[in-house]
Amino acid sequence: MRIQIANAPCSWGALEFDAGGTAPGYRQVLDEMAASGYTGTELGDWGFMPTDPPALRAELAARSLALLAAFVPVRFTDVEDVAGGVQTAIQTAELLRAAAGGDAFIVLSDDPTRDPHRTARAGRIAAADSLDEAGCAAVADGAERIAREVRERTGLRTVFHHHCATFIETPWEIDGLLERTDPALLGLCFDTGHCVFGGGDPAAMLDKWGERVWHVHFKDCDPAIKARAAAEGWGYLESVRHGVFCELGRGAVDFPAVLKRLQSLDYRGWIVVEQDVLPSMGSPAASAARNRQFLRQLGV
Repeated sequence: MRIQIANAPCSWGALEFDAGGTAPGYRQVLDEMAASGYTGTELGDWGFMPTDPPALRAELAARSLALLAAFVPVRFTDVEDVAGGVQTAIQTAELLRAAAGGDAFIVLSDDPTRDPHRTARAGRIAAADSLDEAGCAAVADGAERIAREVRERTGLRTVFHHHCATFIETPWEIDGLLERTDPALLGLCFDTGHCVFGGGDPAAMLDKWGERVWHVHFKDCDPAIKARAAAEGWGYLESVRHGVFCELGRGAVDFPAVLKRLQSLDYRGWIVVEQDVLPSMGSPAASAARNRQFLRQLGV
């Protein structure tokens, strides 16, 4: 399998956190996604697309779109939330398996914007903002628990998405999670934009953790907006509202270098374009088309 290019509902404002406003319906999103040249999609939040497998398969087949993965946010610092996350992940995995087969992924993340301090300081996290040893261990244990249950119950694999405005944002937090978890059980969903906004270097992350990368998100990060967010003390939502996750090629991510490393790793999975926008920000379809053309110019 060669690298294939997908998009996700978050590029149309269907976000995993409460951003206000109303995103377009799933039919419009899928129509515009396919028309822009993408061949796959992620599920989006539970209920955004049909949760009946035959209905979901029909909607995807009508547009020749593959279903790749589903994002499952869990507040890993809350024991009860982890218990609920197990059930949510299994329910989601069963839908993925029925609608898409056994190659789809559960994409776990610490729940974005749930912690007010981390949300306020996203993009400029210091060591003092991180969890202590017990907290780090709890996140790792919870992620492994969910990944194990998903594999045993459905056969699907699980990846962990490092994400700003969560407790797994910075390079050292990503390192800590991966060092504490079983590489056969939990892979990495490598996100270029969240890597940069969180203070990391995508190429360096691939050099260090490339063998753990099972799924990839391509997102860009505007360095001027990132700097302004730090200078003015913006929180995560305000940074997104100002367009910190810009169109591909207009920010700080060196996509040719990232692609070169993925190819050297013989990565054969999907690249999912994500340009997180709030509802009513710009024209998602036009941005999606430009993002697809940018990647074509890079040979994918």
